[in-house]
Amino acid sequence: MNKQASKGLKIAIPLLLGLVFIWYSVSTSSEEELKTVWQKIKNANFYWIGLSIIMGIAAHISRAIRWKYLLAPLGCKPALYNSFFALMLGYLSNLGIPRSGELLRAATLSSYHEINFDKSFGTIVSERLIDMFCLLLIIGLAMILQAPVIIDFFTSKDIDFLSSIGLLILGIGVVFAASKLLKNSSHKWVQKISKFLAGLIHGMKSITQIKNKKKFLFHTFFIWAMYVGIFWVTKYSIEETSQLNFGVILVAFIVGSFSISVTSGGLGVYPVAIAAVLSIYDVDKQSGEALGWILWAAQTLIMLVLGLISVILLPLFNRKQIFN
Repeated sequence: MNKQASKGLKIAIPLLLGLVFIWYSVSTSSEEELKTVWQKIKNANFYWIGLSIIMGIAAHISRAIRWKYLLAPLGCKPALYNSFFALMLGYLSNLGIPRSGELLRAATLSSYHEINFDKSFGTIVSERLIDMFCLLLIIGLAMILQAPVIIDFFTSKDIDFLSSIGLLILGIGVVFAASKLLKNSSHKWVQKISKFLAGLIHGMKSITQIKNKKKFLFHTFFIWAMYVGIFWVTKYSIEETSQLNFGVILVAFIVGSFSISVTSGGLGVYPVAIAAVLSIYDVDKQSGEALGWILWAAQTLIMLVLGLISVILLPLFNRKQIFN
């Protein structure tokens, strides 16, 4: 398979998968139910939706600032607008090709600043590890607040937690063994990979050299508070979901977070996932899907608009560097 075909499939498969979920949602709903979903979206309280958009933008700005703290120990001190534009370009890319945004973000910064791609990418990997830790903390909090409901749900789905943990440990072991083999090999391509991994690790180590640790932790807390807060305020836009408590919101937030990675930006699957998890708490399917579509549309709109603005403004703000 040539590169063009491979790139095409990377775009087409997640998009088609998203369309499949939309088809599933439509095909399993009656005409009356679809009208109800649309009616709920049209009648939603746009004050709360607007507030969620402001919170989303604030989270993105905070993430761009936090990234600067990781880049500083590597001698890279980009202007805030450059780190923000690179971040939004990455999000825009993720809407087309899932997980491509991190690569584009690192490459964008490297093209405007004297930092190797591997080191730049290493700081993004560090970010993702921190974010995964934060998500695990939220999962832990949700399990404490909603333990009986969650346990009953997973038991009904025959999910074996011990097997999942075993697979995770096995995966870590395979990665460790592979890194040892790469390190000891003298093959040309293996050496190139080893060099890239060394730069990647160097970039990841920047987290241990952060000077403004308190500010870094503040922005980490702020980002995730905004993420959960977006869900919390948006629930008020629909009457049937406005009474959901904090524990339920956390569970729905977690399920929604994982569903985003299934298709391009969570297209199709996000509303279905939100409706499915809220149905456990006796929220009707139409209200759950309406809330899911509102959440997805509002945050996707931010990424599209700010991503396209970044495409235009990034070269303009750096025109002196381009012509030098």
